[in-house]
Amino acid sequence: MTLPPALPPPLPGTPSAIRLSRRAGLVIAMAAFLGIVAFFWPFLVAPGKFGASYTPPLIFGALLVVVLCVVISEIAEGGISSKALAMLGVLSAVNAALRPLGAGTAGIETVFFLLVLAGRVYGPGFGFTLGCTSLFASALITGGVGPWMPYQMFGCAFVGMLAGLLPKATGRREVLMLAVYGSLSGYLFGFLLNLSFWPFSLDPNSSIAYLPGLPFTEQFHRYLAFDLATSLGWDTGRAVTNLVCVLLAGPAVLTTLRRAARKARFQAPVRFFKS
Repeated sequence: MTLPPALPPPLPGTPSAIRLSRRAGLVIAMAAFLGIVAFFWPFLVAPGKFGASYTPPLIFGALLVVVLCVVISEIAEGGISSKALAMLGVLSAVNAALRPLGAGTAGIETVFFLLVLAGRVYGPGFGFTLGCTSLFASALITGGVGPWMPYQMFGCAFVGMLAGLLPKATGRREVLMLAVYGSLSGYLFGFLLNLSFWPFSLDPNSSIAYLPGLPFTEQFHRYLAFDLATSLGWDTGRAVTNLVCVLLAGPAVLTTLRRAARKARFQAPVRFFKS
């Protein structure tokens, strides 16, 4: 009587779906720097300096598109298998379908919690790419294509990437950590996105409007007042949505994603056997 073949030993951990080479890591670090510059352009370039008030965000928006293309090409060159690409397509489609369910309603955003969980399970490279593709697909579906889209893509890319860089944790501690991170990222996303249009969204005579020539501390104080007065409610809705979704659906979604990763065996070594 022949015994059934032994099952393969369980994987020690969930492998990253997308392998990041050193060069890709360096490119992402440079992209992070350029992204910070693009978001904080009001403190670096005065509106109208290049001929129109809308020119700086358009220039930086185009720059972000180029940077995102370079980063994604570096990530793909570093190692993205067909299985990882298929998983990326599925999750991008799911996120694109989820976003219209909450976007524009009291700040509720249903796109972030899955981005956080997928970045946690499949690694920072996958999280970065998923943030870009999810926002791009949802923008095409909802008609949200505009000069703000590169900023949204870049912001979501870093939400997913940072989720993959969180410290190790298991069980309830992991879910709680992801819930807290999802809540904080909701506020951070709104804080960064408001910077892209703050200089030309208010009457210059307003006490919270952008005023070229002010010292950085006073200018930043004005922006904080603007963010609290106009965006705190929306950002709170996003943060609460992330917190509740991760706490309620996080354990089940994490289990499902990790089961899919084990079956896909991302980056599994190739072995040859003699016949």
